[in-house]
Amino acid sequence: MVIKFLREHLYASYGLTVLRLYLGWTWLQAGWGKIAGGSFDASGFLKVALKKASGDHPAVQGWWADFIHGFALPNVGIFNVLVPWGEFLAGLGLILGVFTTFTVLMGLSMNFSYLLSGTTSTNPQMILMGLFILVAGLNAGKFGLDRWVVPFVRKQLFKKEEQEILPQSA
Repeated sequence: MVIKFLREHLYASYGLTVLRLYLGWTWLQAGWGKIAGGSFDASGFLKVALKKASGDHPAVQGWWADFIHGFALPNVGIFNVLVPWGEFLAGLGLILGVFTTFTVLMGLSMNFSYLLSGTTSTNPQMILMGLFILVAGLNAGKFGLDRWVVPFVRKQLFKKEEQEILPQSA
């Protein structure tokens, strides 16, 4: 019943738009602050996360610490680009309401990455809002560019699919 309401009801789309704009603005600001600052470096954050993986009650699980140690830290240069631009683009996508479901899924992935790294901050509330948007699907982007972009993309995909299925006439 709640899922049906979130996915289909006009009033739900109004509330979801407010959530989407708030969440988008939060991501946009976080990303832009890192981009405009010009000196973002994730290595300090990652090293602190590794320290949180030890002790009697570690905040960071061993498998995540292995990921940080074996992949994230050696490739920190990639993360120094992905994190700020990922935050900025997730924010922009949510504000514009374009590919909303995919955009919020990417934002949720970042939130969970921060949580897994032992940082609580605003991540739980952002995850909760993001889950509502994710469950709502297209209704969350009803008052955004998804209103036009999604039907266009579907039309293009089905057109291509029809061309592959139907034999070409000579």
